[in-house]
Amino acid sequence: MTGYYDSHDSAPADDTEQPTTEHGMSRRQLMRHAGWFGGAVVLTVASGEVISRIADSRETDSMAAVGATAPANTSLRFVQVSDSHIGFQGPANTDVVGSFTEAIHQVNSLGFRPDFVMHSGDLTHLSTAGQFDQVKQMLTGMQTDRVFTVPGEHDSIGDAGRAYRKTFGMGTLGDGWYSFDTHGVHFIALVNTLSLEKLGHLGNDQIDFVRKDIAGLSSDTPIVVFSHIPLFAMYPRWGWSTDDALKVIALLRRFSSVTCLNGHVHQLFTKTDGNITFHSATTTAYPLPKPGRAPAPTPQVVPARQLKDALGIRTVGYRQGDRELAVKDQRLA
Repeated sequence: MTGYYDSHDSAPADDTEQPTTEHGMSRRQLMRHAGWFGGAVVLTVASGEVISRIADSRETDSMAAVGATAPANTSLRFVQVSDSHIGFQGPANTDVVGSFTEAIHQVNSLGFRPDFVMHSGDLTHLSTAGQFDQVKQMLTGMQTDRVFTVPGEHDSIGDAGRAYRKTFGMGTLGDGWYSFDTHGVHFIALVNTLSLEKLGHLGNDQIDFVRKDIAGLSSDTPIVVFSHIPLFAMYPRWGWSTDDALKVIALLRRFSSVTCLNGHVHQLFTKTDGNITFHSATTTAYPLPKPGRAPAPTPQVVPARQLKDALGIRTVGYRQGDRELAVKDQRLA
């Protein structure tokens, strides 16, 4: 099952004797994929709150089946965390386990039970088996039924992502990409962290996957794309871009509503280009400098009392019957 595990059950669910979809997953697996994801579509910022457009909701009944505690007229609420860097040791944050634990506590103190939590990469710092096991165990402490992940470059050190896929990528396609549909939205999860020269890279196989994946979709289908490295040229000098992303962006131009959500840059940043909005998330580990304000994107040391101001989580809510989905970024402070 792609990047999926039940946060309260270490054993995978039995998917035998289930009819398979065109992507090789059983229908039960695909429904679990759908439960693991949510999304933001066409994000804009107003009064400190990021608002997005989304199509009408579906599959409310499947939410109830997994014990969601949101009000009946709320179809989906989820949390995004990113760049926990478990295993990092340095003055920028001498206790990344502690700050990630605080992030988990903040998730558990939101006042509602998220339908799922999504981690957008760099779960670990050195991609060791012990670090993957530690972060997986920590994620089980989140009060949600499902957790989902995409890989960062720190999750692929020395082994082309094999240890990551062994822990979090079971059932994925190629090097870990996949797609699914839920709540009227089509979601695509990409891997752009394995062939790093300077920039992120997708590769022809993954671009062909996207082309075939969206070929049958109506142009009014909202699209959400997850990746670790930005799919736009945020700051190529530091590698904050993906060298062949324009090939995917061109494929998505025909859709009226597209949102790309990423991590990697350890700070909030939003860019809108026509029908496509790119939205970068902050970190739970340590801050990086603003683009161009330092010689290199190295971990920044700030006064201890200010560290939590640079760290945080993201909550996303969609209320059935509305056409707006609210994304709120919350600091750990």
